[in-house]
Amino acid sequence: MAGNERARHSIACVEEAEDAVNSLRAALKRSGVTLPSLRLDPASYARDVPCALVELGRCNVDTVRMIAAALPREGQRTS
Repeated sequence: MAGNERARHSIACVEEAEDAVNSLRAALKRSGVTLPSLRLDPASYARDVPCALVELGRCNVDTVRMIAAALPREGQRTS
C-alpha cells in the first residue's frame, strides 16, 4: 500500500470504528446501559497500518446484568 493509500485506509478504519462505537453507545443507552470506558483502543493505532480496535472496558456486575437483560433471550428473534 502506498503512503497516501495507507493514510486513507487508516482514516476510513478509524471513522468506521468511531461510528460503530457511537452506534453501540446509543443502543446501550436506549436499554439503560452505560459503559463509561467504551472507546477506541489507542494501542491499536501503533500498527504500521493502523486499524482501530474497540475497547468495551470494564464494568460492574449490575451493568453486566443490564446488558444480558437487554439482549434477546435464547429462541427469541430480533427484528
